Amino acid sequence: MKATLILANGAVFTGESIGSTEDVVFELVFNTSMVGYQELLTDPCYEGQGLLMTYPLIGNYGTNNEDDESDNVWVKGLVIRHLAQRGSNFRCTSTLNDYLIRHGVTGIQDIDTRSITRMLRSEGVMNACITCEESYDLQAILAKLADYKVAGAVERVTSSQISHLEGKGPKVAMVDLGEKFSVIKRLNEKHGCDLTIYPASVKAEELLSGGYEGIVLSNGPGDPSECEAIIAEVKKLYESGLPIFAMGLGHQLVALATGAKTEKLLYGHRGANHPVRDLARNCCIISTQNHGYAVKADTIDPAVAQISHVHVHDNTVEGLRYLTRPVFTIQFQPEMTSSTLKPDHQLVEFIRMIEDNKGGNRNA
Repeated sequence: MKATLILANGAVFTGESIGSTEDVVFELVFNTSMVGYQELLTDPCYEGQGLLMTYPLIGNYGTNNEDDESDNVWVKGLVIRHLAQRGSNFRCTSTLNDYLIRHGVTGIQDIDTRSITRMLRSEGVMNACITCEESYDLQAILAKLADYKVAGAVERVTSSQISHLEGKGPKVAMVDLGEKFSVIKRLNEKHGCDLTIYPASVKAEELLSGGYEGIVLSNGPGDPSECEAIIAEVKKLYESGLPIFAMGLGHQLVALATGAKTEKLLYGHRGANHPVRDLARNCCIISTQNHGYAVKADTIDPAVAQISHVHVHDNTVEGLRYLTRPVFTIQFQPEMTSSTLKPDHQLVEFIRMIEDNKGGNRNA
């Protein structure tokens, strides 16, 4: 079946329908990863967005029952060059096309993804629509695209209730702004954290009265400046002196809570090979990233925090270390990095920070 991708700038691309045939509107972004499409489809950071994969062959190892990063598929539309018709992998349980149909994801293949990527890089991410209608009203669709906005994303992806994973290590609370299973597993299974996961609406007082030794603020979708109520609670957590480790959206919210500002990037950082310079250790980390906003470097109060990591390509802020509280934050994903340091070294540092903070001065 024919499908059409229409961009907010009026560009039209015709290809072949994959997955669901329902019309869908989204903010179109691109990811440069060669593999990991199942993890990306289930990453809550893509709530409200459509995903263009720059690698030309997608679906060659199928899908399975182990690689989902959440209980839902959050990507609204998938744009690819070519869909593999079968999956070749010993864990494969279904093809990617069957997976998309099962989860109601509309997609399109056999279009010039390179041309679209270049357009997004020069003009910025933009709203788009996939339609399978043979005849459509272009002006009506463009009007819909002009009105579309990704708003209230954190509320849609966060946990609906409190959950607990028992561990023999430090007692840690996680505020779920859109976290992935892989980070939760690393904290609980690899590092032994006794982990309680709270919805994003949790009040700081509930966390501070729970006897926790550390707080994790997770990654998540959307515009961080929208999260005014959450920022107010994060400020209370910051001022408490409890050790805090934050990543992605959590990193941005701590910055906003301490007076800094954020900005929307032209086309964001989404891929598995983003180079990040660790300034303190003078080494480079090859990181996995998925974000469209960044903390503005010139708004950070040097008496409050110092920049610990920067993106090698554009010098955007990738990490902050706070000077008067046991708090450090990163923009990239801690469970999927490669460097000369030990794997998971940010999570290891968080555990060490908790140990150092026991019985000490929390504000030191």
